[in-house]
Amino acid sequence: MTTVSDRPDLADLRREAAACTRCELYAPATQTVFGEGPASAWLVLVGEQPGDREDVEGAPFVGPAGRVLDTALRRAGIDRDEVYVTNAVKHFRFEREGKRRIHKTPGVTHIRACRHWLDGELAAVRPSALATLGAVAAKALLGSGFKITKERGHVVDWEGHQLVPTVHPSSILRGPPESREEALSALVADLEVAARLRP
Repeated sequence: MTTVSDRPDLADLRREAAACTRCELYAPATQTVFGEGPASAWLVLVGEQPGDREDVEGAPFVGPAGRVLDTALRRAGIDRDEVYVTNAVKHFRFEREGKRRIHKTPGVTHIRACRHWLDGELAAVRPSALATLGAVAAKALLGSGFKITKERGHVVDWEGHQLVPTVHPSSILRGPPESREEALSALVADLEVAARLRP
């Protein structure tokens, strides 16, 4: 059984992660983007990786996808201040296209290299519930055979946690404008499932 004294400290983990060189992604990235939120959070949201804005600002979900997430959380009755938000991969993986940096999906080696940090965050926060945002995050925890389209919005038992997989907010931005409201409502519905797991 884990005692309070055995729990990792988030501030210590953040400091250690800032110097992470476990995979090659650290070199071109601006900085490590560690999770944010209270150590007492009842819910941990796990995304894929930081994007361009997150890489620059050093905080998760502060770009366009973060604004979609904030809207969805608000509609689902979840205050972002009560949740811990992080990513499966802590450095931005991208390709250059002129001056622009284009998102590139992290690979299995990047997810494995970063798992140490995610496990540390979960051990420090010890949430009642988890929600994965997107297929990469879901597969990072639930395995490569996991199908987000089939399982989204359902409560899955994972290592003693109740976990609700859903889509990544960026998928709504990438979809056709005329179906964005419907896609956002579906994300809200999934997050409402997570909200019902609040202790």
